[in-house]
Amino acid sequence: MKLKYVSTCLFIVLLLTESLSSCKEFIEPSISKRTVKLNAPADNYQSTSYNITFWWDGVEDALSYRLQVVSPKFDSIGVLVLDTLIRGTKFVQTLDPGTYQWRVRAENGSTQTGYTEPRNLVILASSLTNQIPVLSSPANNAATTQSTVIFKWSSLYKATRYHLQIDTNSFADESALVKDQLTPGQQFSFKLPRDQVYQWRVRAENDSSQSKWSAINQLSYDSTPPGTVTLVQPQDNTTLSKPLTLSWNKVNSASSYKLYVYKSDQSTPYSSTFPLTLTATSYSFNLGNSGDRIYWQVSALDAIGNEGKSSELRSFTLQ
Repeated sequence: MKLKYVSTCLFIVLLLTESLSSCKEFIEPSISKRTVKLNAPADNYQSTSYNITFWWDGVEDALSYRLQVVSPKFDSIGVLVLDTLIRGTKFVQTLDPGTYQWRVRAENGSTQTGYTEPRNLVILASSLTNQIPVLSSPANNAATTQSTVIFKWSSLYKATRYHLQIDTNSFADESALVKDQLTPGQQFSFKLPRDQVYQWRVRAENDSSQSKWSAINQLSYDSTPPGTVTLVQPQDNTTLSKPLTLSWNKVNSASSYKLYVYKSDQSTPYSSTFPLTLTATSYSFNLGNSGDRIYWQVSALDAIGNEGKSSELRSFTLQ
């Protein structure tokens, strides 16, 4: 009898644990009483590098973190340098020489922690030759279907111009670069000449010195769509009962497929489900009423989002 009672209690505990876990998926936990632990830079840190990596520990159930940086202090703000939401727990910011304070709080959709105690930070003036620009966008290993790209990077104190280089051979031969450009600002618009993987970097300069080169970011440009999909079944203008399988041949360069299903006017989507993106080469169709005439076609999508030409348009009638 006692064993049965213990087993029942264990079952109830397990049930409650599972229920609480399930509830957490729908009810967002409060983080208002939790705290953020700052890691770096340490309080009263002094740096001759203008690029500062702010770093803190993650808080359970937090979705983002608000980082604020001011000069000189929060109780006597002269300049709000930064007030931004960040998904991760690290953020790189370029600062001019000066005195700063920074703090962080965690946030989710409904609650937030208190701010951490502000930390003091001093950026010391240093030679431009010791500095490194930070690339902003496109992010490293980004991919695009658009030929025109705006390259962006951080400003550096005492820089009067920036040297942008774009290449496809990792800068092995600087006499054969895709683009070698001086510009006064922190961005430059450039039209990529062809589908290819590109590398880009930036250096800050003035009349007497120049910074180190930035890190090298890679960018993939692909504007070529996949081939045309060939439909397999059902054959055009057939009468079938539900459920029925729509299928098509695989396209080698495709990572997914877009299934279009239309009403009898051949243009109105049959339901809000369509067009539907699928990774498989078939779909079980189980909608509609007897006598409905339905049209369908499929296109291929590659990993970067290029959409190929749609297949032929076929129809079937529900029995």
